[in-house]
Amino acid sequence: MKYKYTKYTPSLLDDLDFDSLVSKLSDFFLSSGFGNPYDPMNEDDRTMQALHDAILDALLNGGAMSDDMLNRLMAQQADGKNEEVRDAIEDLIQQIIERLSEQGLVSMAGQPGKQQAQGPGGTGPLDPNARFEVTDKALDFLGYRALRDLLGAMGRSAAGRHDTRDLATGVDAGGPPRPYEFGDTMNLDAAATVLNAVKRGAFTTGGSSGIDIGYEDLMITQGEYQSSCATVIMLDCSHSMVLYGEDRFTPAKRVALALSNMIQHQFPGDVIRCVLFHDSAEEVPLKQLGRVKVGPYYTNTREGLKLARRILERQKKDMRQIIMITDGKPSAVTLPDGRIYRNPAGLDPYVLRETFAEVAACRRAGIMINTFMLARDYDLVAFVRRVANICRGKAYFTTPQTLGQYVLADYLTNKTRTVH
Repeated sequence: MKYKYTKYTPSLLDDLDFDSLVSKLSDFFLSSGFGNPYDPMNEDDRTMQALHDAILDALLNGGAMSDDMLNRLMAQQADGKNEEVRDAIEDLIQQIIERLSEQGLVSMAGQPGKQQAQGPGGTGPLDPNARFEVTDKALDFLGYRALRDLLGAMGRSAAGRHDTRDLATGVDAGGPPRPYEFGDTMNLDAAATVLNAVKRGAFTTGGSSGIDIGYEDLMITQGEYQSSCATVIMLDCSHSMVLYGEDRFTPAKRVALALSNMIQHQFPGDVIRCVLFHDSAEEVPLKQLGRVKVGPYYTNTREGLKLARRILERQKKDMRQIIMITDGKPSAVTLPDGRIYRNPAGLDPYVLRETFAEVAACRRAGIMINTFMLARDYDLVAFVRRVANICRGKAYFTTPQTLGQYVLADYLTNKTRTVH
């Protein structure tokens, strides 16, 4: 076998933090119709040209390239090698697209499997009109990165199973021993058991030394009783979530993905579901959450709460809660005949009455509602506070930038203890 040795030419791709770059593309991968909410099926942002432009922006403006890489490019540009700089950046983008495809983060031309991107090293020049899809693997990775970033911003936080104020006969001892009862885990406290027998004077007879331990002497250790929780996260995908020059829905999706990732790895006994509410409401599989978009919808909060309540009532968990993320006033309600009554002004007395009735139904079912509000209108604040008062939940007035820290901190701390 013959080998041909050539001078090593360092590649810009070797110096690139690929995971960091994918994280910087998260807004693009999780795009929620911010560009054109009146056409939620618009797929112009899923062309290869759109992916090319997003990578270029992340490299030059998003901080994906290190200072050393930028200095090398600037030095070439200062020497009058503008054409070489453009070619180097284009080659780098093509290599990034190829690696995205090779690692299964995007699939080309609607194919579910791993595809070779067209370009240098591929099968031909890049077709700017070709389409790509974000894979489930990419959404899982973005959920993990979002969780890590959010928990990092919060500092050291409690992680593990949900603690309660009750005690149980678990393996981890943390409470005082108590007498054994039929059905308890045989986690015996040897010292307390022997001491009970000694106090009772149960010494063996017949010349042999020893202690006769009886059933009434048995003592068991107690640990903290740890419960499981069922959560439905309600996402408002009405038109207002992308109005006023701000995309509020994409951060909400990122938080839902992070929360799902955290539950799967740190709270394996918990259950999480996702409900979108707009003119009506529907449950969305978590693996499809990263692909949903907003539309020209109203806000039917009552229908979302009703669906979330039905989902939680089927879950036999000690703790059941709804995490509602919204920025709009209730402006729609489903009539008994199935028609949807809408009032674009919001806070219609009929809509409010029906919404509060559903909040009360959630309280009777033992379901707590925690509302995370992305707007601070006076009337809206009053509405949210009344919801919190009815269901004995909590209301958080936050922003898209701090939403994740509020939601995760609430899940890890405030909502982990059962209040008696």
